Amino acid sequence: MSDRNPLTMSDIAKLAQVSESTVSRGLRNDPLVNEKTREKVQKIAREHNYQINESARNLRLRKSHTIAVVMLLDTESGQAISDPFLLGLLGNVADELSKVGYDLLLSTPLAQGDELTPNYLESKRADGMILIGEGDHGKNINSLAGSRKPFVVWGAYQPGQNYCTVGSDNKKGAYMAVKHLIDTGHRRIAFFGNSIYPEIEQRLEGYRQALTEAGLDLDEDLLITTAFSSRGGYAKTRDELLGKKQSFDAIFTVSDAIAMGAIKQLKEKNIRVPEDVAVSGYDDIPISAFCTPALTTIRQNTEEAGRHLVKCLMDQLAGKKAKSIILDTELIIRQSSGGQPDP
Repeated sequence: MSDRNPLTMSDIAKLAQVSESTVSRGLRNDPLVNEKTREKVQKIAREHNYQINESARNLRLRKSHTIAVVMLLDTESGQAISDPFLLGLLGNVADELSKVGYDLLLSTPLAQGDELTPNYLESKRADGMILIGEGDHGKNINSLAGSRKPFVVWGAYQPGQNYCTVGSDNKKGAYMAVKHLIDTGHRRIAFFGNSIYPEIEQRLEGYRQALTEAGLDLDEDLLITTAFSSRGGYAKTRDELLGKKQSFDAIFTVSDAIAMGAIKQLKEKNIRVPEDVAVSGYDDIPISAFCTPALTTIRQNTEEAGRHLVKCLMDQLAGKKAKSIILDTELIIRQSSGGQPDP
């Protein structure tokens, strides 16, 4: 091909002996095209210095091939985008979007009132949205669902919701962690979290269930409202437990970050973990296995979460109905609870 007659997608299709749609998908690494065909199409394109005119293609298809990932984090929760669990989840979403030929547009708007998300879809800057940080915005998200825009939420499934969620089995996860603390001999177990958020409310239900099954009374003084941060865990351990001289022998926290803050405060007061007080976290962020003592926690599978979030959104973009998914959780026993550590 000469410079005056550059290679077209139709030319590549003839050379590769496939359809133009297969060429288009192959150049975008679409997994619907088998690897051998993708390599063949891409090799021909490289040999002829072919480049996709993204602007023209997107205008023709009326698609941006971009997905907006909107982090709905409010100041009251204390959770930030730098939270290791959120970063891990975001990374897996990015990997999955790349596999299906989509770019990621990250946004962290102030989630106030009815305006939860910027006007990405109407402006054609994004073809769909993944919302992370459902918080207490379920009512507003239900309103967004009424617009029939394609989106999926990382969060807790709630009866009556009109939108698709992917989330972990929060109740089961908390139940397993608290039951483990009870099975290792603990009876006065504090709960650290903020149950105004649906995911945390479900974890509180699991906490209550474990106590009830063990015949233990729930002490309201041991329900500690805590922000999603190490600073929150540190301060609440100091002020609400030690400062008020509460009787407790274990702490269950709704995030590993909170647990690490609690452990730091206990150590500063010469309270041994787990000999004097056992601690369990939630999330199994990478550092949990390497802190001292290594943290017992509940593992949420962020790889599987990323895969399902993207799959649910792609289904909607293809005109299919996406069903909500509840992922299983796993108890990871380490030194902080007094159980047997991982090998």
